[in-house]
Amino acid sequence: MTATSELTYYIGAFVDELVKSGVNEVVISPGSRSTPIAIMMAEHPNLNIKVLIDERSAAFYALGLAKVTGKAVALLCTSGTAATNYYPAIVEAYYSRIPLVVITADRPHELRDVGAPQAIDQIKLYGDYAKWFVEMSLPSEDKGKLQYVRTVAARATGTALAAPSGPVHLNFPLAEPLVPDLSLENIWTRHHEKVLSIMENNLGKLTITESEAIKISTLLSENKKGVIVCGEIKDDEHLRAQIVALAEKLQYPILADPLSQLRSGVHRKQVIVEGYDAFLRGEHALQELKPEVIIRFGSMPVSKFLSLYIKKTDCLQLIVDGDGTWRDPTLQATHIIHSDEALFCEAILPKLPVVNEQADWLNKFLLINETTKKVLTNHLDDVPLFEGKVISQLQQILPASSCLFVGNSMPIRDLDTFFFTNNKRIKLLANRGANGIDGVVSSALAASSVHEHTVLVIGDLSFYHDMNGLLAAKLLNLNITIVLINNNGGGIFSFLPQSKVEKHFEALFGTPTDLPFGHAVALYNGQYDKVENWQDFHEKMEHAFSTKGLNVIEVSTNRLENEQLHRKMWENVSREIQLSRKKEF
Repeated sequence: MTATSELTYYIGAFVDELVKSGVNEVVISPGSRSTPIAIMMAEHPNLNIKVLIDERSAAFYALGLAKVTGKAVALLCTSGTAATNYYPAIVEAYYSRIPLVVITADRPHELRDVGAPQAIDQIKLYGDYAKWFVEMSLPSEDKGKLQYVRTVAARATGTALAAPSGPVHLNFPLAEPLVPDLSLENIWTRHHEKVLSIMENNLGKLTITESEAIKISTLLSENKKGVIVCGEIKDDEHLRAQIVALAEKLQYPILADPLSQLRSGVHRKQVIVEGYDAFLRGEHALQELKPEVIIRFGSMPVSKFLSLYIKKTDCLQLIVDGDGTWRDPTLQATHIIHSDEALFCEAILPKLPVVNEQADWLNKFLLINETTKKVLTNHLDDVPLFEGKVISQLQQILPASSCLFVGNSMPIRDLDTFFFTNNKRIKLLANRGANGIDGVVSSALAASSVHEHTVLVIGDLSFYHDMNGLLAAKLLNLNITIVLINNNGGGIFSFLPQSKVEKHFEALFGTPTDLPFGHAVALYNGQYDKVENWQDFHEKMEHAFSTKGLNVIEVSTNRLENEQLHRKMWENVSREIQLSRKKEF
């Protein structure tokens, strides 16, 4: 028994059990202290490794990979500040409920707190943002220790996936020598001949009882004026069909956030309303559309005005959360229902009475929504390079099966406003857990490894924040089209109260950079184009779809003009809705 054999069998058992527990993707940030884990991961025949140098980018790539696959993804780095660079993505994973198994190598205990290089305090480094933390034992090939390390691997994967999904953190103290011996026999199965993993991760689902279903269905039947609000929820066709069926039977409109995946696809969409962010800005609409009950599925919606509508409405509010948590920032919930969302619908549907005529209440929403969409569409007809029109143009251009990833700040809000219901299978993604602008390029590139046609729409500051992430496109031979909306600064701040403090606005919030991004794209062997008009945009996009690799298409806009166009659009929506309502009387 040598230190090398102990290291090899111990790490081998850990890596093998990760794979048996369902982990087949790992993102590795190179380093010295993590050498044995990295080599054993590269050696395992059933583990796909991605090596990304920048730790922050690597972590957001792993997050994006877990987001699009729905599986736990492992993430490995060396000791010291390398591990701290994972922090932003771990925070995002925690709030977005994304399963990550974060593995940090560490100095052995005798080299801690004595001035050794690359030795920081990594114990519970990520605090409450890690669902579970384990300080691993030192390597050993003892049968009990190998069973221990397998148990931790299986438990870590299961914990990351268990509702609510999220990141777990395993810290490995490792002493030299750090190079495993790959010539040893049975490096994966030492003292372990079992075919199955220690723990089959058959994760259970919460549901409601028969009596609870009767009680809730009776409550809903007594309240005819209701709405269903869908924020970001898991991408599941059965769930979408069940929510639509519930809305149709109740005759409630579905106010569908773009990340709900309800706006696009082959499911029925007759009761789906997507223009709410524009029409709920008017006080008259708030009064006319005041509900008696709100049912909410998923996270809080992107729209501030939909959130205000939920908060201002004094009515019954049912939040259905299959992860068993409490997501009610409005503090207006009257019922928190911990049930799998599809199972909830299945339990309620048979107990609701059949409605033969379409309710006036539902019709009111649908008419206002159609008026709103007409105004928005007309508004886009003759505008120059306008940020909102990028979304509507992409909806037309994108292939029937594709992925549209959007950055935070203005792109996600324009997606909410201008992406209408359609029969294409367009998956809409964003990092909305912590709503940050960092790491978006890396996460979108991970999505492109799964979806053949992936487009990222991102602002210039967010693009700058994660330019290191572009290296993944080069190293991993990924195909992605990035639409870079460059308004030379923080466009979202033009819509906020601080824009009125003109003396300091540009320095503190506008923050123009005047960067020629074409140079950055060339650095990573990408193709860069800058469009001049909408015809040019269409042509460049069509070319990008037929060109492999990294394609960046820059659309230059003006922050002031963008704000004015948005405000004019909202005024037009409000005016047209009031006119249409007057015509009815």
